[in-house]
Amino acid sequence: MPIPTPGTSEDSQDQPSTNASAIQYAASQGPVAALYPVTLKFEEATYKVGQKTILRGITGMAGPGEMLAMLGPSGSGKTTLLTALSGRLSGKLSGRITYNGQNFNRAVKRRMGFVAQDDVLYPHLTVTETLVFTALLRLPRTLSRAEKVLQVQQVITELGLGRVAHSMIGGQLFRGVSGGERKRVSIGQEMLVNPSLLLLDEPTSGLDSTTAQRIVTILKRLAEKGGRTVVTTIHQPSSRLYHLFDKVILLSQGSPIYYGRASAALEYFGSVGFVAPVSVNPADHMLDLANGIPPDSNPATMDQVDGKASEEEQRLVRKELLSAYDRVIAPALEAELRSTESNNYNGCKRDSPSHRGKMERWNTSWWEQFRVLLSRSLKERRYEAFNKLRIFQVISVAVLGGLLWWHTSPNNIQDRIALLFFFSVFWGFFPLYNAVFTFPQERRMLIKEQSSAMYRLSSYFLARTAGDLPMELALPTAFVIIIYWMGGLKPDPLTFILSLIVVLFNVLVSQSLGLAIGAILMDVKQATTLASVTTLVFLIAGGYYVQQIPVFIVWLKYLSYSFYCYKLLLGVQFEDDDEYECSSGVMCRVVDYPAIKSVGLKHMWVDVCIMALMLIGYRLVAFMALHRLKPR
Repeated sequence: MPIPTPGTSEDSQDQPSTNASAIQYAASQGPVAALYPVTLKFEEATYKVGQKTILRGITGMAGPGEMLAMLGPSGSGKTTLLTALSGRLSGKLSGRITYNGQNFNRAVKRRMGFVAQDDVLYPHLTVTETLVFTALLRLPRTLSRAEKVLQVQQVITELGLGRVAHSMIGGQLFRGVSGGERKRVSIGQEMLVNPSLLLLDEPTSGLDSTTAQRIVTILKRLAEKGGRTVVTTIHQPSSRLYHLFDKVILLSQGSPIYYGRASAALEYFGSVGFVAPVSVNPADHMLDLANGIPPDSNPATMDQVDGKASEEEQRLVRKELLSAYDRVIAPALEAELRSTESNNYNGCKRDSPSHRGKMERWNTSWWEQFRVLLSRSLKERRYEAFNKLRIFQVISVAVLGGLLWWHTSPNNIQDRIALLFFFSVFWGFFPLYNAVFTFPQERRMLIKEQSSAMYRLSSYFLARTAGDLPMELALPTAFVIIIYWMGGLKPDPLTFILSLIVVLFNVLVSQSLGLAIGAILMDVKQATTLASVTTLVFLIAGGYYVQQIPVFIVWLKYLSYSFYCYKLLLGVQFEDDDEYECSSGVMCRVVDYPAIKSVGLKHMWVDVCIMALMLIGYRLVAFMALHRLKPR
């Protein structure tokens, strides 16, 4: 499915819906306004993990057009609080979090955007492709494809990504767009759904001051002109960034020590006895206080004094700040929350289940999700599946094998059997090791997109496995074509086609086992170790190296798909009445040859059915294992 452009889609002549017209501004008009403004309130938010308390009764609110920043040292609970506000936190969370007076629900989730600290993006997709695929999955089915692409173009313009619209995202192995541009792409993915509430976890992490300034300026514009509620965590902002915030929450060891207007923070701390030095960055002063460092101390020399005295001083500073918060800020904050209690924000109610009936969980149909995910998988995976190194690896092994088995004599039955076993082993293990990496590498992407309810797990799984078919089957086909005719196997077109089908069938079963191992363990090192042990067992029990397996362990070979592939290849290549020259002038039956007799040439359809059950069973195991990945 090609990426459409405005005006080229087959349904581009469809009339836009009323909602689409409301959503889509001309790019020159500035950010799109939020359709349903949201007021976020959180009261006495407390969170515990085991016996450890992470959040200690945090209260605050943010309304439409405001940007609320959460400041605090590492480990102060900023990300935990943000995750709680997004509805993705599991565990002992107490307190009350409301959105226009309602608890978290599907309607709230639909108009919420969440940008994680790490940018989880496909490296081989361009900026436009990344956003278009997101739009096709997340925007409602009431919009035509052309309208969705038009919204992508608008987001690209709003975020200043036009210069890199057709550049690849890039990754560790090759260079793509810059870090700031990657962050803007992540923000753009959430902006596509026109969120009323936008939550961001340290959007400036790892960026230089100029790029960070641009990111925060964009967020400020989205809040002010778009009427959105923006909440972000930020570690150590510069003074230029700090003055862009409307409100600030300062956390210290999970407890709030300031909440209010960003411009009033220094005045407040001065009023409670912590006057900031002249020309200091307000954020630096606040972070010092959150660490328990008073203004008249030098943080660089504090480690040189007695450790117990320093810890006691920090404890006293935090105690005084907490006392001042309870005495001054908490009553005013409670009054602010009560004063807004009577305000009736109908944003969520206008779209609530009581108004529209049961809200659909998915924005698009199963078939549309499958088509989009299949197209995305093919575009992303084509670089991995057909890279030059992998092609060289397979072709060189095929040519080398063909030279080693060059035109094997029909009477040299041992070498022909060895070549067939090589088929079953190489294409029984090579796909397995490639498939093991599939789901562990996509784990973060799958969790991210499942958390946003972009698609059903079944549509992802089938699209992912279907997208692998042309790529995973092309190389073994070329391999068999080369080595089959060079190796001097039975020169019959039907026998060749059947041998190719058996090898491709073996590839699919092997890949299925690799997917299952990767999905169960979700760790590349552990999965590779288990795959190594499994392949070793299957190799030994494959029926070639050990022909007389002891009775008490003979069951192992029936678990090996390599055994069934090897047996099927023998059945395709030889018949019961075939003969070979076992000694000078003496002809013997092929079925009496020890290596063939130990395996047998009967019940081939039973072997086909067993491999089919393995194919289905391994993939079902992989699918069920993916259900353990709980979206956050």
